[in-house]
Amino acid sequence: MRIVFMGTPAFSVPVLDAVIAAGHDVAAVYTQPPRPAGRGKQDRPGAVHARAAALGLDVRHPVSLRQPVPQAEFAALQADVAVVVAYGLILPQAVLDAPRLGCLNIHASLLPRWRGAAPIHRAIMAGDAKTGVCIMRMEAGLDTGPVLLRQATDIAPDDTTGHLHDRLSAMGADLIVQALADLATLAPQIQPEDGVTYAAKIDKAEARIDWTQPAITVDRQIRGLSPVPGAWCEIAGERVKLLASHLTDAAGEPGQVLPDPAALTIACGSGAVTVTRLQRAGGRPQDAGAALRGFDPGPFVL
Repeated sequence: MRIVFMGTPAFSVPVLDAVIAAGHDVAAVYTQPPRPAGRGKQDRPGAVHARAAALGLDVRHPVSLRQPVPQAEFAALQADVAVVVAYGLILPQAVLDAPRLGCLNIHASLLPRWRGAAPIHRAIMAGDAKTGVCIMRMEAGLDTGPVLLRQATDIAPDDTTGHLHDRLSAMGADLIVQALADLATLAPQIQPEDGVTYAAKIDKAEARIDWTQPAITVDRQIRGLSPVPGAWCEIAGERVKLLASHLTDAAGEPGQVLPDPAALTIACGSGAVTVTRLQRAGGRPQDAGAALRGFDPGPFVL
């Protein structure tokens, strides 16, 4: 089929590759405009932009699709279908209606749970046992469209958002290829009203750890915010990101560093967490034992 691909971050790249590998004609790739990044704050293209350019595809990055000109340019592509995954712009009705077979969205949750911007983070932070990917026919509402295909995966006790991100991206790539192949025979399933939740964008204020919270809450916060934006605390006056953890059968005063030669074990309001990977200010992510070598976290991290 003749496809318009719409996506921006690394999550979307395997999907673009899968669509091309399946033999579809990608008429154009729509992505977010380059943004300032790095120490020099120079404009840098997103992951999809870079990949599409390397493949020699027509790359377009309008600031908005609400005006008549970009809508007419989109319609002129005469696409059979648009494949949308983590694009980052709202699609007005004129764009939704332009492709002959509509717009298909790859969403990283088991809809109607976790509609919205941060479904992977929120699933881990809420302690969900499962998540997954849905292929949804888009409509004007926020992730409200009927679901064509879905696939679930377990959330392991040590899964981080980074782990799930990569797994769900690969699942989405496989599932969209199946959806495009079977589009004529798939029966859209209307999402039920029961079970709707919203995955609000992560606020930086959520990243600071409160050690008076139960260990299970802190562990989910660390894993759910890893690698970005990264849950953090201050250790001996230094801001440190905590990137991987697990629950530990130990106890102490909230924020107390407990004896552990190979990792960083910290008491919470109830129970304790062992941090196995962290990132000190100005450094790279490291296993906790290596990162803390020669560094005394002191008796408390609060």
